[in-house]
Amino acid sequence: MKIVSIAASFVPSNTANSIQVVKATHALAVLGHQATLIVPGDENASWEMIQRYYGVRESFDIRWIKENLAFRRYDFALKAVRMARELKPDLVYTWVLQAGLLALWRGLPVILECHDRITGRLGPWLFRRFCASKTRRRILTNTHALYRALMAEFDLGAESMDVLVAPNAVDLERYQDLPDPEDARKVLNLPAGFTAGYTGHFYAGRGMGLMVDLAKALPGIQFLWVGGASSDVILWKERLAADDVENITLTGFVDNAVLPQYQAAADVLLMPYGTSIAGSGGGNSADVASPMKMFEYLAAGRPILSSDLPVFHEVLTQKEAIFCPPEDFTAWKEALLNLKNDSFMRRELAKAARKKAEENTWQSRAENALANFL
Repeated sequence: MKIVSIAASFVPSNTANSIQVVKATHALAVLGHQATLIVPGDENASWEMIQRYYGVRESFDIRWIKENLAFRRYDFALKAVRMARELKPDLVYTWVLQAGLLALWRGLPVILECHDRITGRLGPWLFRRFCASKTRRRILTNTHALYRALMAEFDLGAESMDVLVAPNAVDLERYQDLPDPEDARKVLNLPAGFTAGYTGHFYAGRGMGLMVDLAKALPGIQFLWVGGASSDVILWKERLAADDVENITLTGFVDNAVLPQYQAAADVLLMPYGTSIAGSGGGNSADVASPMKMFEYLAAGRPILSSDLPVFHEVLTQKEAIFCPPEDFTAWKEALLNLKNDSFMRRELAKAARKKAEENTWQSRAENALANFL
């Protein structure tokens, strides 16, 4: 099919939503569809930059549109749908509610991805109009928890809506033949010794303070933080230096193409989310989140130490992860020490993690998203 994706994410960018958008569109191209991604801005990045930034291999068309920020997403949505119509697609695949509704009004079939509740002054009204449309449309939610929340708030069952749950995923082929932790650390020139790794942003609710407390209490364990905005990395380096914390290494942002190597350098991977999780735009997604790092951690074949949030159990079980109450320092300290001292437990968790990752690829996700739609 000819598929036009429309997203409000900046590309290239190291935000999670930008990475998710590119990965999802790339999966459509890998499946053989003619995929075009429309995003705001005037970057016009080369494919070589996109490939390095996001770790993708199959090329697809990306088009940038200058937007008038005074009109928020409405100006971009209008221009993007106009461009999409000119391309005469079989389907519009979008993360932008305004674009999804405009495309329906112009007779284009639409798949709309939702990663959080519908908010804002006009959001609920637009979403109800989207649901009420007679043009072919489908909604994807990334968790069952979000599916239930939308069903309850908007009575989607009464609309006979086509709603599918599509958790995030991973490029499994990029996680083949990874080195063991010790060898990975040597290649990357990282400190030797048992290492607890974290990859992602340092937003509120990500457990950065908890990891600092763990590092102070467990000087025999190295902590590896990969990612974070440059300003956050500078701030945390200053804080750690002031507190004489020497067993936390911050790498800053690394290209997605090399991220698996850094995740492989950890003996255990951490998901220390709090009870409130903020994204790049704020808010709280703790009860509906589907972090991409969860699927990357599984593919890396490392044991996972995670906050015990109900939504994570949609993917993780006790076969792949050890769960601790959010922000419970004592529980996290004991669990981390147990993993350090029990190599058999680490191997069993790692083996199960890798097996679970095979069920969650971007390609299988794209196939399910399109199945029986047109």
